[in-house]
Amino acid sequence: MPESAPAGLSLAPDLDSEAMETTDSSLPSGAAASLAGRLLDNRYRLDSLIARGGMATVYLATDTRLDRAVAVKVMHRALADDPEFVARFTREAKASARVSAPEVVAVHDQGTDRDTGLAYLVMEHVRGINLRQLIQERGALPPARAVSLMTSVLRALAAAHAAGLVHRDIKPENVLLADDGRVKVADFGLARAVESSNLTQTTGLLIGTVAYLAPEQVETGNADARTDVYAAGVLLWELLTGSPPYDGDSPLSVAYKHVHEDVPPPSSTVGGIPPALDELVVRATRRDPDARPLDGGAFLADLLAVEQSLPATAATVASVVQHQTLVVPRIPPPVKPKAAPRKRRRGLIATAIVVVLALLALGGGYYLGSYRYTSAPRVLDLTVAAAETKLKAAGLSTKRAPDTFSETIALGHVLKQSPEGNGRVRKGGTVTLTVSKGLDRRRVPQLANETVAVATQKLRNAGLGVATTSRREYSETVAKDTVIRTDPAAGAGLKPGSVVTLVVSKGKPPVQVPDVTGKKQSDAERILDNLGFKVAITEVFSDTVTRGVVISHSPASGTADKGSTITLTVSKGPDVIRVPDVTGKKVADATQILTDLGLLVKTRSFPGGNGKVLSQSPEAGKEVRRGTTVTLYVF
Repeated sequence: MPESAPAGLSLAPDLDSEAMETTDSSLPSGAAASLAGRLLDNRYRLDSLIARGGMATVYLATDTRLDRAVAVKVMHRALADDPEFVARFTREAKASARVSAPEVVAVHDQGTDRDTGLAYLVMEHVRGINLRQLIQERGALPPARAVSLMTSVLRALAAAHAAGLVHRDIKPENVLLADDGRVKVADFGLARAVESSNLTQTTGLLIGTVAYLAPEQVETGNADARTDVYAAGVLLWELLTGSPPYDGDSPLSVAYKHVHEDVPPPSSTVGGIPPALDELVVRATRRDPDARPLDGGAFLADLLAVEQSLPATAATVASVVQHQTLVVPRIPPPVKPKAAPRKRRRGLIATAIVVVLALLALGGGYYLGSYRYTSAPRVLDLTVAAAETKLKAAGLSTKRAPDTFSETIALGHVLKQSPEGNGRVRKGGTVTLTVSKGLDRRRVPQLANETVAVATQKLRNAGLGVATTSRREYSETVAKDTVIRTDPAAGAGLKPGSVVTLVVSKGKPPVQVPDVTGKKQSDAERILDNLGFKVAITEVFSDTVTRGVVISHSPASGTADKGSTITLTVSKGPDVIRVPDVTGKKVADATQILTDLGLLVKTRSFPGGNGKVLSQSPEAGKEVRRGTTVTLYVF
């Protein structure tokens, strides 16, 4: 038979098996004890090495703050130097801590040592052995003992799956048997943490222990609660038979068998396994994930139903296989010939009662377990009518849950079902269907000419977000600080919460101010008006610029907003005054008249006069510039 792995896939079997590797015989010297005696974060003293694996080293340690023994798992340096792995390891440690169940090894603390930079996980210290050591010592276990151990394992898995956590590496090494009889499952989530690390150099690197890998893990690397169910089914197979169902010359050959061969019933290897238990192991290890129990909780319910139906002699028969048979000398009974037939009859009656009770127990267990239940057909992505028809044909009724939007399932098709496809449901029971409402799309509202505040509120009312910064553009038609348009445009359909950018007006675009200095006022006004400016006029006298000609303007250059005002300074020509006639007036009066007009006055008086102006220069009626001196001749 040819053996090949899927393209791009490498096997990394038993990547983290520190739970089974002891410090005495399997650890490299030097590396094993490198941290013994160190105090992590001034709290956890690493006393001695317990085990070492592909990811981490486990130490027996003392919590010096609480004075209690703990187990500290310290990540290897190569992994601790990878920030992505450390971040994922932290998240997985927190997720593991959320799994609250007596059957799960408790997580007390997690951190990164400040001195060494090594990530570590502080866990409950469990004194005892692991399930691998038990199998190596005892071999195949009696069905009742195997079921009892698996019940604890499945309780741990049920709690983990309910918390949304997938173990990914169920194997005997990760099941701890405490000295006080407790069963604990360890190492939740660590395989997932390694899978996300940058150290996964080969595309499609497969994380897990090859003997317990589900086919979908080998083919695609995907894992969910059903892959844990597969591994747990293989583990139950091993407990009942003493070895895993597949072996081979290489990990690749074992993985090949998981993908291409059905796990045989354990009864094909050992005898004395009840049919109901045999069938459950086969169902838990189906190659099709949908054919297995849905998760750890479903597997546990099935196992408890099987446990109730186990024959009373099952444990006794299987135990004889594993333990030495003792030969006890037979003691002959007292001779009472007449009483013998009566005792034989009593023995027959007692035997008959035992057989009847056993049959009733088997029948009751079957009725309480498999008989009352059936599998719900898978109806996902079917139309409602087709789903109801399929479920009705299976003897089941339906009810509708509120419809829900979906990005993947078309409008009017089944989005969810409860129980899920192939899940257990009472015969004649009800399957709840959630139907897709199709894509949830929110329309971008029309926001042109709205203020930014109003536009923002309308977008939020529509279930959309607003970009933290808007784009600003000039507009000939939209007022400044109001919305021109949106990006995406109005009417576009977007997912809820999608961000929309507002394009906001900066007003009309600026215009270059032309130089109209030296132009006639009328020409300058016409030029500016054509460019969209308003014009204001200021007139001043000028001795150098002709009347009606622009002396200057403001702004003098650069750009200005269209519609803004340009102020023109226009010449009124020279400031000219017509000299009044002040002859015959008293000097004081004449002087007042001339100075009021802006003229300067100089007098020349002759003796013997009466103090009145006889003549003036310039003469009356002559036009002179303001500030000209007028001479008065007084007699």
